[in-house]
Formats: sequence, structure tokens, C-alpha cells
Amino acid sequence: MSGRLVRSAALSAWMVLALAACVAQPARQVVPVAPAQAQANDTRRGAVVAWDLSGRIAVSNGDRGGSGRIDWQQRAGGYTISLGAPVTRQSWRLSGDELGARLEGIAGGPREGADVEELLLSATGWNIPVRAMQNWVRGVGGAVHEYGPTKLAYDAAGLPVKLEQAGWSVEYQDWYPAGPGRPQLPKRIVARNGKASVKLVVDEWGLAPQ
Repeated sequence: MSGRLVRSAALSAWMVLALAACVAQPARQVVPVAPAQAQANDTRRGAVVAWDLSGRIAVSNGDRGGSGRIDWQQRAGGYTISLGAPVTRQSWRLSGDELGARLEGIAGGPREGADVEELLLSATGWNIPVRAMQNWVRGVGGAVHEYGPTKLAYDAAGLPVKLEQAGWSVEYQDWYPAGPGRPQLPKRIVARNGKASVKLVVDEWGLAPQ
């Protein structure tokens, strides 16, 4: 068995249990919305650049996939993403910023690279747009100069139902209400690009001083 297949099998083995709640949700209705209302909501979410989330994630490339716990800490351009499986107690950690990334917990020891998506794909076989998802998980588009234009569709409350960018379609199935000093933030997200998909259920958001 090749090294990549061994790594992929190991990754799938520990990403197996935790996304039972990420089932199909009723489609949210897209309606015409006042641009000012939608823009105001987008601006509030876009201003959140230092945050933490914990929840469950499922990743699939069509022929194989898995799920596990996720803890994501974002501080402006820097991130630390930890994944783990409670049963096997195995873990995987991705950290980086605009200069590069480091992946730990894989067979053969840590790896580093200038491009986080290429690093992740070569080490695990997963197609995950990590840098764009820093924005997509908050319901806002990524930088136009990197990912191209963003197409957004909204519900009656002025919250995104779907975001399309860089060949990916991101569906927002549920939202948390706004709280003291916190805008409305996504609860259930499904991102797809061909056979690749990433499903995320956020159990908790935490905002750091902005």
C-alpha cells in the first residue's frame, strides 16, 4: 500500500463518528432583500477577524470520506485548526498564516509548505479551501483578487442562503442569532465543488477582541 493510501486510510479511520447531526436540512428560501440590510449584516460579520469555533466536520472526495471534531482558532491571518476522533484518540493539527502552513499528526512526521491547500492535498488527499473558508465560515466572500467575484443569495432576514465563489457552492443551512457584541453567525454549512464536499456543524462560536 502506498504512503498516500496509508495516510488517507489512517485519516479516515479517526474521522468517523461525530457528524450525526449534519443531516439534510430543509432548504432555506431565497428571497429578494434590501441591499442595505444585507450589506449591513455582511459588514458586521466581515469585521469579525479574531474568533474561535468548535464543532463537527465531515470531508468527502467522492470515493472516501470521514468525520471528526474540529476546533478552529483564527487571529487575523493566522490560524490553528485541530481535528480529533474521540474513539481512536488520534489528532491532526494544521497551523499557518499568509507565509505558509504546518501539518502535524500524519504518518512520517510534520510537513510544511508555502501553500496550505497544496500541503493538505498532497499529505491527505483532501481538497479543502482552507484560506477561503476563513471567510466562508462567517458567511462572507474571500478576497476577490485571490478567489474571484462572490455571488450571494439571501433569505428574508438578509442572511446568506448560498455563496458561490472559486468554483465552490456554500450553503448556509442554519444560523445562530445575534448576541451581545456578536453578529449572527452560521451554524450549519455545506460547501461543495464537484465530488469534493466539506460539511460543518458549529456547536459554539467565541469572539476574541477585534
